[in-house]
Amino acid sequence: MAKSHKPVSGSRAYWPRKRAKRIYPRLGNPSPTASEGPAGFAGYKAGMTRVSYVDNTKGSTSEGQEIIKAATVLECPSIVVCAIKTYTKTPYGLRNLHTIWAGSLNKDLDRRLKIPKKTEPAVKIKIVDEQADKLSDIRIIVHTTPRKTATGKKKPELFEMQLGGGITAKWQYAKDNLGKEIRSADVLKEGDWIDVKSVTRGQGWMGPVKRFGVKIRPRKHEKKRRHGGVIGARGVARVLPGKIAMAGQHGFQTRTEYNKRVLKIGTDGLSPKGGWVGYGMAKGDYVMIEGSIPGPRKRLVMIRKGLRWPERRKEVPEVRQVFLESQQGK
Repeated sequence: MAKSHKPVSGSRAYWPRKRAKRIYPRLGNPSPTASEGPAGFAGYKAGMTRVSYVDNTKGSTSEGQEIIKAATVLECPSIVVCAIKTYTKTPYGLRNLHTIWAGSLNKDLDRRLKIPKKTEPAVKIKIVDEQADKLSDIRIIVHTTPRKTATGKKKPELFEMQLGGGITAKWQYAKDNLGKEIRSADVLKEGDWIDVKSVTRGQGWMGPVKRFGVKIRPRKHEKKRRHGGVIGARGVARVLPGKIAMAGQHGFQTRTEYNKRVLKIGTDGLSPKGGWVGYGMAKGDYVMIEGSIPGPRKRLVMIRKGLRWPERRKEVPEVRQVFLESQQGK
């Protein structure tokens, strides 16, 4: 007699499913092929629309034809380099050596943390120059400028960003840009393949059917239908940890989507008639990304140069039209 086999019901592709620690994620490691400069950028999700462009992918069934696809628009105001962090390698990993704050800091940053009164960046930079042989990595601390967006926020997000290139190039870039603004066009260009990281929309407490896709039990089953059934092979006294689909938190989890393509980068704003629903008018720098990305409107999305970008596809999309009809339902 053949051995019977039944896979566990439901998907546990991400485990544990728990709430993210904060509303915006870490940017993550840079691509090994990243050029000198910041490893990524960040922007606020404004909404989705449609865009028509010429498909110039070699070998595609629609090569040379104009196609229409969905696209997501991120409003990407400039980010400010407010500090430099230097690291040295120890047997227990990287250890922070110095934190060099810029001479003049944005007053809105005081909403996020206590701004140091005396920074003296020139003195600390000179100290780091003398200890150049101890440096293993150099990163920058940047903050967003939400006042330039339609989100209605004043409190900036603060996060650490890695740099591409060698240690000498990293240190030179950090010194040259301390206290200055970085724009999206300085980091990205049209046709780039990127990864996006964001915290998904929170949906609260959900049962196993919604949370894991467990099959609804037949009508004649006792007591419950939207239930996982038996919760363990060893009986109720012993439940295998991480193996049973049960009710719990759903959504508000950090997710990364790979290989998204930048369709368009602009500086003069992009909004449909009447503005983006639930967001407003995006009037500044923006980045248009092919397809959808995780997270609701106004959520800060991290953009990283792709770790798995397809080298064979280097075509720059030729955008013909962006559909900007009203989304207000009138």
